[in-house]
Order: sequence, then structure tokens, then C-alpha cells
Amino acid sequence: MVGGEARDVIFTSGGTESNNLVIHSAVEHFRKTHASVGDAAEHHSPVAGALPHCVTCLVEHDSIRLPLEHLVEEQVAEVTFVPVSKVSGQVEADDVLAAVRPATCLVSIMLANNETGVVMPVPEISRRIRALNQQRAARGLPGVLMHTDAAQALGKLHVDVRDLGVDFLTIVGHKFYGPRIGALYVRGLGELTPLYPMLFGGGQERNFRPGTENTLMIAGLGKAAELVAENCEAYEAHMRDVRDYLEERLAAEFGKRIRLNSRFPGTERLPNTCNFSIQGPQLQGRSVLAQCRTLLASVGAACHSDHGDRPSPVLLSCGVPFEVARNAIRLSVGRGTTRAEVDLVVRDLKQAVARLEGQA
Repeated sequence: MVGGEARDVIFTSGGTESNNLVIHSAVEHFRKTHASVGDAAEHHSPVAGALPHCVTCLVEHDSIRLPLEHLVEEQVAEVTFVPVSKVSGQVEADDVLAAVRPATCLVSIMLANNETGVVMPVPEISRRIRALNQQRAARGLPGVLMHTDAAQALGKLHVDVRDLGVDFLTIVGHKFYGPRIGALYVRGLGELTPLYPMLFGGGQERNFRPGTENTLMIAGLGKAAELVAENCEAYEAHMRDVRDYLEERLAAEFGKRIRLNSRFPGTERLPNTCNFSIQGPQLQGRSVLAQCRTLLASVGAACHSDHGDRPSPVLLSCGVPFEVARNAIRLSVGRGTTRAEVDLVVRDLKQAVARLEGQA
């Protein structure tokens, strides 16, 4: 499914563990190979004694952002959060490269955003990091490891680690109709790319992730991946068709009141995601959904479910105005979603808006 070798895959409990394992490994590798003050004279490391530094972007999933913020709070690492462009919704490669320091050990950029569906320029960033690493090696600086959280993209877009050029790639089963289990691709596991375990036990998975393997879940993940590998183009085409029809129907029903928050001119996005706002003072996303009789949806990411009526920080970072972001609703279509279901949803939304505005 991802174009890697079987020996380069570690099974985990999910995306959160995979992401934490990448961050832990990058920081631990830097600490063991470059940051020992006592060995500075012996190794002449230009970053000896420095804290490891990581680069990521402001719209990452909480399973990247929160571990990094925790390391900063514990004074274990330093982190730069690069903003995204308000024009494209993407993080820009120039900004990522500009954030790299001598002590940078990891760049982590999601492959596609979970709220807007915007696809990030990961291949370009990886290519430039590889070129930079050649220069850094000549100066005795640590190599920068490249990670992408591909949770949102798998099953919706063709994903190949060779095209992406990454060292780590996070895989999440339930995002492509598999069970709730995860995996981590590591390029040249343990040889080209370091991986340091967070758990210690019976030696399973070559000691990289010990603990008795969840065989049934792994088998389910494998079958889901097999289906994606065989049918991804068909899945993508279907979802894009139904999602585009959804956006056409929303525009036809609500006219100029609709703001499509996930559309950025010239920017590639996932085929399944539609993030929109129906503009009006009483039409906060939660309020509209509470009035819907059949539609089940969200106002943002599941990991932000405790934010109440506060607008999504991802949308605000992408330049969506506060009063528009406050009304946002995120709809996702799937392999089995039909145009008839879209018609039902749009009718449900129309009736919900009418009730809120006292027209029913």
C-alpha cells in the first residue's frame, strides 16, 4: 500500500503511538549521538550540549503537537511551529527549511490536513532536507529525519514512501476502513533510520515495539491495505465525484451564504473532505448539527471535541475569519456514500437552518 518493505514496518496501537514513537526516537538519537557534553572534546560535535530541535507546522494533529509541547515544557527539546499560508492552506517548504537549526533532528509535516483536506508539499520538503543533510554531514551536524503523518491520506490518495522521500510514515487503520490499529514505516529500520523503543518487554517486533502482537487486528489491517492497494484509484474517483456534488448542492441551496473553507485555489486536497460554513449569526456549527435529524458530522477534529464553540485553530491558522470559522462544519464522504444521501443531508441542513432562524 505504501511502497515500502515488510521489514520496515512496525505495528503499533494507532497513530498516536506511531507519532510519539517517531518524536521519541529522533530526540533520543540526537541525545545519544550529539548532545553529550562529556564527549564534546572527543567528538568535536558542534551541537554538543544543545537541546534537540524539531520543526513542525501549526496545523498538525494533536498527537504531534502535544508531545512536542510536552518536551518543551520539560526542557527536553526545542520546537518551531511553522505557520501555513493563508493563500494555499499549505506549509511552505521555504518556511520549513528556514526553521532548521544546527541542532534540528526532526521535521514532521502531515501529508494531508484532517480538517481542510489540504495536501502538504511533503515530497519537496523531503527532497530539500536530503540535500541539506549532505551539507550538514560535511560540517559535522546531525542529519535531519523526515516524518509524515499519512493518516488522512491513506485510502484516499496514492501514497508511496519512495515518492515522498520520508524516513518515517504513520499509518492508521481506521482511516481506510481497517481496524483501530496503527503501523509505522521506517526507512531501513534500525540501519538507515534509527528507532528507539518506548516500551520494554518480551522482544516482539525485534524489540522495537515489544508486547504480544495483536494478530487479528494486524490481519485486518493487512486486508484493508490490500483493498486500498488494489482499488485506490476507484475509491478516490468515487469520493471526489460525491464530494464535488455535495459542494455543488450546498452552493445551489445556500448561495452566497456558503463559504467552502477547504478550497484553496491551486492547492491539491483530499477527495473526501468538505469543510464549509453557512454564514449567519445564529448558525454556529454545533447549533446547526444539533438541529439536524439525520446528519452526523463534526465541527472540526475529534481531538478538539473539548473546544466547545471556539472556532477551530486549524481554520484560523489558514486565514478563515473568526465569524466564519465559528460556523464551520466538516463533512466526509466515503466509499459507499451516494448522491441520494447527499440530497438527504442538504435537505436536513436546510431544515436545520430554517429552524434556527425561526422560519420553520
